[in-house]
Amino acid sequence: MKFSLIPINVGVESAEQIIGIAQLAEQQGLESVWTFEHVIVPNDYESKYPYSGDGKMATTPETNFFDPLIAIAAAAMHTKTLRFGTGVNILSQANPLYLAKQAASLDVLTNGRLMLGLGIGWLREEFDAMGVPFAKRGARYDDYITAMRKVWSGETVSHQSEFLQWENFKSFPLPVNKSKLPIVIGGATGKVYQRVARLGDGWYMPSSDADDISAHIAKLKLACEQEGRAMDDIELTVMFSPKQGLDQIKRLQDLGVHRVTLFTSSLGANFVDGMAKLSEDLISKV
Repeated sequence: MKFSLIPINVGVESAEQIIGIAQLAEQQGLESVWTFEHVIVPNDYESKYPYSGDGKMATTPETNFFDPLIAIAAAAMHTKTLRFGTGVNILSQANPLYLAKQAASLDVLTNGRLMLGLGIGWLREEFDAMGVPFAKRGARYDDYITAMRKVWSGETVSHQSEFLQWENFKSFPLPVNKSKLPIVIGGATGKVYQRVARLGDGWYMPSSDADDISAHIAKLKLACEQEGRAMDDIELTVMFSPKQGLDQIKRLQDLGVHRVTLFTSSLGANFVDGMAKLSEDLISKV
């Protein structure tokens, strides 16, 4: 089982704080750290956040949301083995060519330590501010992933679709593993099972309940069968709280989960002591 932390880029004040979290995570044996993304947080919004009972994010408009790729770049330059994941960047509102360039550049500069987590997005007000249509964001998402992998292939790119008109270019540098820079599909709603089976190298499930996770995995297995995809090819990441304990870790392992991600806030007010306790109580025993 791999252990990771999320987020390292939200509610922090400085590069030193981001770097310090990453270095401590590496020292204590964590495999990766992850980021969240929102370009804006509206003062008020009608869109419903799908992973909370009240439909609202836990962050306020004044919360620092450092850009994920910039935060990762800062932390990566001060670590050696720690991996970095975006959990998740909102692909449907981004320019896919620019994001493909950024991701490839970051992957090379970190020696292949990037996992690009991508989501469809739920906050219509953010799409409006970005000047991107909220409609058809799922179809745009699927198309963008296919197109980005062409950019990373090293071959001449041609991609004509409803959303993109690309012809006769190349973009370098290439990711360390070329077109297989790991793409992690985020979310647990809509057509997520089909998307993970068809497009994903991994799946980030925003859940920590083993029964819920078991049900999701069963649906993913069915989608993989329909797509002719081997389930073993997909890395599964779920949320976790230290309070759930070692027994829950073992249950998740039995379900086929590869990685658990803990909120940085779950380690308590004294982050250093919380990290040491996590390493002693869980990581060292798995």
